[in-house]
Amino acid sequence: MKALILAAGYATRLYPLTKEYPKPLLLVKDRPIINYIVDKLGKLGDIDEIIVVTNSKFISHFKKWAKGIHTKKRLSLVDDCTKTNDDKLGAVGDINFTLQKKRIKDDLLVIGGDNLFDGNLGEFLKFGRKMGSSPVIGVYDLGSKKEAGKYGVTKIDKDNRVVNFQEKPKKPQSTLVAMCLYYFPGASLRFLKEYMDTNSYKSDATGFYIDWLSKNTDVYAFNFSGTWYDIGDRGFYDKAKKQF
Repeated sequence: MKALILAAGYATRLYPLTKEYPKPLLLVKDRPIINYIVDKLGKLGDIDEIIVVTNSKFISHFKKWAKGIHTKKRLSLVDDCTKTNDDKLGAVGDINFTLQKKRIKDDLLVIGGDNLFDGNLGEFLKFGRKMGSSPVIGVYDLGSKKEAGKYGVTKIDKDNRVVNFQEKPKKPQSTLVAMCLYYFPGASLRFLKEYMDTNSYKSDATGFYIDWLSKNTDVYAFNFSGTWYDIGDRGFYDKAKKQF
């Protein structure tokens, strides 16, 4: 299994902090955010390689970081060849780019490079294995529909199957939101190419792909407990620095 950390965004909502510096390398408790993710991935026996996809603007920062990170897993960097927010590939575009660049056919665990949480990734993968060839997404209950509207909102049935998904809806149907954490069995990777071949695909927010995917195959949700921070703006970043 491969693990892919998405770190190619330009994080414009965090300017000026991220104008010349990548968000995943910002510090929380004196450690880069991405280090917490690598720590979690390092505990998973199924993973044989951790791939970080970034961009041409920030690749030098990640090369320097990679020299100092301690992990027993093979670590590789992928440059998506973009240099500005205007020509970015987007999260879905970066997943597709990496699949093609690395010729990945293995099971794939995808995680956003700004994802801070204390839930168990091992349990997430264990659940994913039980679902066979079906993709699985990580979800978190915010307990507030007002707050949920800022994210991809998920509605699930009694079997934890995703029956509806909406990206940043004005009227959320539940308080369960997607965490930018996905398990894609190798057999399900073909769906991404199908999605990219549609005339209406959106390459930025992964939620649009999950919405499409759930209409074309069974997608299941694993509900994480504990704490979760999606560091999208300065407020969430300051909160994470104080509380995580």
